[in-house]
Amino acid sequence: MGDAHRIGVVGLGVISRAYLNTLVGHPAVRVTAVADLDASRSATVAAELPAAEALTVEELLSSPDVDTVLNLTVPAAHAEIALGAIGHGKNVYGEKPLAATLLDAHTVMEAAAKAGVGVGCAPDTVLGTGIQTARTAVEAGNIGRPLSASAVMTTPGHERWHPHPDFYYTAGGGPLLDMGPYYLASLIHLLGPVRAVIGASSRLRAERVIGSGPRAGERIPVEVDSHVSGVLEHANGALTTLTTSFDGVTTTAAPIEVHGETGTLTVPDPNHFDGEVRLFELGAEQWRTLPPSAGYVGGARGIGLLDFITADERRPPRANGDLALHVLEAMSAFLRSSAEGRRIELTTSTAPPVPVPLTAAEEWRRRSTR
Repeated sequence: MGDAHRIGVVGLGVISRAYLNTLVGHPAVRVTAVADLDASRSATVAAELPAAEALTVEELLSSPDVDTVLNLTVPAAHAEIALGAIGHGKNVYGEKPLAATLLDAHTVMEAAAKAGVGVGCAPDTVLGTGIQTARTAVEAGNIGRPLSASAVMTTPGHERWHPHPDFYYTAGGGPLLDMGPYYLASLIHLLGPVRAVIGASSRLRAERVIGSGPRAGERIPVEVDSHVSGVLEHANGALTTLTTSFDGVTTTAAPIEVHGETGTLTVPDPNHFDGEVRLFELGAEQWRTLPPSAGYVGGARGIGLLDFITADERRPPRANGDLALHVLEAMSAFLRSSAEGRRIELTTSTAPPVPVPLTAAEEWRRRSTR
């Protein structure tokens, strides 16, 4: 294990368990430190790990036994933790969004460039067989030239299941900043970068009621818009209509559909790593399901971090900071467009990451694919 990449985890909430299940025991990494504002939680998690020490956040960020900080804090703390890690010469890989504000995200990326360290960011679900198989179909010309797409995420709100959902309704939260990264990252894989957006949003409920856990029945304030819709103009001319909402019970809409001159593709939920990709070709009589042809088979949270730490000059990291910055600017522009009532042109762009070849679970659990 001497050559394993050393990971320090900051933030030990609900999502941390999924990451640890992927990382602990993987030969490429070693979780050497954990930290949380709740010291007892840090101690409990460290006791379960073979090589991890429970530290304070400050101790972890400066620890010589950490190469990359895995930042699993709430969105409002993403930039602070990332800048702390960068200030100590460490790489940082974080949960989405890259930061709660676009200004903070630019600050993180500029600091990392100056320090010569790497920045990676979720979501990594887009590296699974669902989105990657769909991308392969688009790039193979199975639908002809892509012309448009639709993306829909509708739920009644995470407060129904999350015991501490406050951060979903404060700065850095809301349906767009919380769930939008999955959809926007997927759309960039499928259709390329975004050049402009037009958005509209609303906030028709001032409070939400926690539905589970020790705070069940407690009312929490809603400080961000809970329904966001609009149009993405991709650089290649394709248009995507996007809806993200915490104000609907359910929907029958496909998570993502891509329409081309000769076919339509339905794409599975980008919050998952796999799922059925279906193609309806012009002149056909029915849909046909495409077999998985690309992506990490059986992917799980943390695969993007494994991909990140094994990247090199030949194969840059796929869940990278430039992509996360572009996604965040597009989402920020949606909200700004709604507030100002006008079309917003983006200032950033990014090339879609290198596609993931079809990689068996047994293979990526031993190493990451180049």
